[in-house]
Amino acid sequence: MRRRGCIVAGALAALALLTAVVFGSLAFGSAQVQKDTAFIVPSGATLTAVAHKLENEGLITSADGFLLRAKLLGSSDPIQAGEFRLPAGIGQGGILDTFQHGEVIRRFITIPEGMPSILVYEKLMAEPLLTGEIPVPEEGSVLPDTYAFERGEARTAVLARMQAAMRNYLAEAWPKRGEDIAVDTIEEAVTLASIVEKETALPKERRMVAGLYSNRVKDGMFLQADPTIIYPITKGKPLGRRIRQSEIAAINDYNTYSMAGLPKGPITNPGRESIAAVLNPAKTDALYMVADGTGGHVFNSDYAAHQEAVDKWFAIRRARGEM
Repeated sequence: MRRRGCIVAGALAALALLTAVVFGSLAFGSAQVQKDTAFIVPSGATLTAVAHKLENEGLITSADGFLLRAKLLGSSDPIQAGEFRLPAGIGQGGILDTFQHGEVIRRFITIPEGMPSILVYEKLMAEPLLTGEIPVPEEGSVLPDTYAFERGEARTAVLARMQAAMRNYLAEAWPKRGEDIAVDTIEEAVTLASIVEKETALPKERRMVAGLYSNRVKDGMFLQADPTIIYPITKGKPLGRRIRQSEIAAINDYNTYSMAGLPKGPITNPGRESIAAVLNPAKTDALYMVADGTGGHVFNSDYAAHQEAVDKWFAIRRARGEM
């Protein structure tokens, strides 16, 4: 009995020593998160590397203690790469669980409908949380939308998602096009949609504007779209002044006042609705449109009626002191 008692006592003493060592190590590896902190787990990083990164950034006191605690008490699930929010006062268990099961911080960048590629380029380059260089994307290759990105992500990767979104949307939309539309290819559809995008700010007018320009394309008429005059001058940026007569008469691959048919390519990045409008335009005989003074347009099939609408628009502009 005495020998058995000695064995039990020795086992308890060893367990107590092991417990002291373990919990001493765990205490040594306690968290020091004093305020809400963003922490990045690099892609492909091991838990050991992340533990040392936590220690180096002063968020825990010991990488070894953190790893021991993770081995004894943590989940065996792998850690995720990305940026995580560590709230003030979070413990080691919470930090590990955040890396294993928490939500990666998502940041967003929005490309509005009708933003030309030069401005897409400038917006991506101005985002300080992205990295690397990109070229100005091909006009019409970016689908306007809101895109998520992570801190430190390459600009090339974000741009690639934007362009893949456009390709995927076009592949889905093109087979649903109406019969006898004015364009023969997806590229022509994007080009015409870019004009529709720039010519009206009212969603309810898109199909009507698309119908009007489709009629002009089919009839071999000059489209006479002002944005096509501006594009070769500014690459889609605002002109900031009235268009000059010399610019209206300029001969180039974009100016639809000096040539019939479509320009050689898009003049901006059109959104889904403008593309859909071109693929299924309104059934109309309209060939002319002019602003109505309220943000919309007056549409006409008769040139004389169109001239009356133009006269009314000029009267509105004179009353506003714009002419």
